[in-house]
Amino acid sequence: MLYRLRQRSSDEGGFTLIELLVVILIIGILAAIAIPSFLNQKSKASDASAKVQARTMETAAETFSTDHNGQYENMTLPELRKIEPTLNDESSSIPKVGTVTANEYTVEAEAKQTKDKFSITRKANGEIERKCTSTTTGCSGGTSGSW
Repeated sequence: MLYRLRQRSSDEGGFTLIELLVVILIIGILAAIAIPSFLNQKSKASDASAKVQARTMETAAETFSTDHNGQYENMTLPELRKIEPTLNDESSSIPKVGTVTANEYTVEAEAKQTKDKFSITRKANGEIERKCTSTTTGCSGGTSGSW
């Protein structure tokens, strides 16, 4: 009789229902921790793309100024796109040229996913100011600030 029990128990392999439920529970907990982190990274990438586009527009604006005797007048988005063709890519952010005078300009890029806006303003004295406006807390100071 004892021999039969040993043979029967050795023939039964695999996991019990409790063991399977514990593994599924652990996987669920790990997924609940990891998924929000991954979603947050996607919005950070969208904001980073908008920052890069704003910085590229700043470089193109300075190139425009060099070609026009140090003046920014008549600087438009199409003019900047002639200088820097990568500004044509609006897949992740929307570029805009704001106020433009002879010695000052403002360029802005809006992240499509988060709607966060990143602007760069060059003042007449040559000072550069970077501003961020966020619908959530995407800026370093909360919903608005610098970047």
